Amino acid sequence: MTSTEAPAGKSNLWTAERRGPTIGIVLLVTLLAFENMGVSTAMPRMVAELGGNDLYAWPFLAFLAASVVATVLSGRLSDLRGPRPSLLVGPALFLVGLVVAGLAQDMVQLLLGRVLQGIGGGAQVVAVYVLIGLVYPERDRPAVFGLLASAWVVPSLVGPALSGWLTEVASWRWVFLGLAPFVLLGVLLLVPVLRNLPAHTPDQGTRRGLPWAALGAGGGVAALSWAAQHPSGLDLVIGAAGLAALVPSLRVLLPKGTLTARPGLPMTILARALLAGSFFAAEAFIPLTLTSVHGYSAVASGIPLTLSALGWSSAAWWQSRRPHIPREKLVRWGFVLNAAGIAGVTLIAPSWGPAWATPVLWAIAGAGMGLAMSSLSVLTLAASTDVDRGFNSAALQISDMLGSALLVGLGGVLVTTFASATAPTAAVLPFDLLMAGVAVLGAVLAGRLGRATLDD
Repeated sequence: MTSTEAPAGKSNLWTAERRGPTIGIVLLVTLLAFENMGVSTAMPRMVAELGGNDLYAWPFLAFLAASVVATVLSGRLSDLRGPRPSLLVGPALFLVGLVVAGLAQDMVQLLLGRVLQGIGGGAQVVAVYVLIGLVYPERDRPAVFGLLASAWVVPSLVGPALSGWLTEVASWRWVFLGLAPFVLLGVLLLVPVLRNLPAHTPDQGTRRGLPWAALGAGGGVAALSWAAQHPSGLDLVIGAAGLAALVPSLRVLLPKGTLTARPGLPMTILARALLAGSFFAAEAFIPLTLTSVHGYSAVASGIPLTLSALGWSSAAWWQSRRPHIPREKLVRWGFVLNAAGIAGVTLIAPSWGPAWATPVLWAIAGAGMGLAMSSLSVLTLAASTDVDRGFNSAALQISDMLGSALLVGLGGVLVTTFASATAPTAAVLPFDLLMAGVAVLGAVLAGRLGRATLDD
C-alpha cells in the first residue's frame, strides 16, 4: 500500500487511506469489549430464564475454550493466507453467535451462541494484529495500540450499567442482538482495505500439531477454570487432566524458549502472561474484598475498576505520543506501576485497611497496564515477518489468556481453601503479595526483552 505521510509529529492513523481501517478496527474491538463487559451483568437473568442455573459457568467456559482454539487457528491461517479470511469469517461468526444467543430458547442454544462468539472473537483479534502489522508502519503502531486500549474505556464505564438496564427494561436478549448491526458495519468499513492488501507471502514452514495443540489448550484452560471454581473431589481431577493437556500444547503454541524467558520474542510473550495474570488476578478480588470486608455496595466496589480503565487508557494515550521512548523501558515502567498498585491494595485486605485509597491505587496499576500492554504488542510485531506474524500474535493472546486464567484460578482456590467469600482476608492478603511479586519479577525480567529481532 502507498503511504500518505502526516505532518511531522502527527499520527498517520487518520490519513485518507487509513481512516477506514482505523475506524473498522476500533469498532470491532469496542464491540468485543461491550460484549465482554455486558454478558456478566446479564448472565444471572439469562440462565435463570433458560433453566440453566446448574450450568452457570458454562457460557463463560464455552466462550473461553472456543476463543483459545480460534486464536491459534486464525494465527496459522493468517500466516498462510494473510489476515483477509479471518477478518471476514471471524466477525461473521461472531455476528451469528450474537443472533443465536439472543434468540436462544434453552441452554444448548445459548452455549452454541457463546461458542460461535468465542470462535469469531478469537479469530478476529489475531487478524487485527496481523492487519496492523501490514497497514501501519512501526512508528505509528504505538498510536494504534493506544487507540485500541481507549476502545475499552467506554464499554468499561457504561457496559455493565447499560447491560443491566437493557435486562431490566427490555430483555437480556438485547445484550446480544443490539450489537449485531454494528458488527456488520465494522466489517463493511474493513472491506476496502482488505481488498487492497498487498500480495501475501505464505509461510512455507511446517508447524506440526497446531490443530491438536489448539484443542488441548482450549480444553485445558476450560478444565482448569472449572476446577478453580469448584475446587473439590472429581473437579480437581478434571483440573489435573486439563493441566496435563495444556503443558505439551504450550510447547507447540508458544515460541521456543518462552517458558524459560529466553531474551527477545520469547520473553516478550512471557511478559504478557506475567503482566495480565498479576493485574487481572488481583483485580478479580477487589470487589469481593470491598463488599465482604468493608461493607461497600456493589456499585461502590466497582469504582476502582472504572478508574483503572481510565488510568489504562490515559497511559496508553501518553505512550502513543512518544514513539521515541524505547518500548522495553515502557514495559519496565509498566511492571513497576502494576507492582506498586497491587502491593498497595494488600492494605485493604484487613478490616482496618484504608479502603478509601483503593481507587487511586488501582488507577496506578491501570496506568502500568496502559504503558506495558501496548508496548509488548509493538515489540511482538517488530519481531515478526509476514510469514510468522499470525503465529506470534496468537502466541501473545494465548499467553495473555492463560496467565489470567491460571492466576485468577489460583486466587479462587486460596479463597476457597483458606478463607471464604464472606471473610476473604486470610487468602486475599498473601495472594495480593504474591501477585505483586509476579509483577516485580516481570520488571526484573524486562531487561531480557532487548530489541526484538527477526532472528528470534
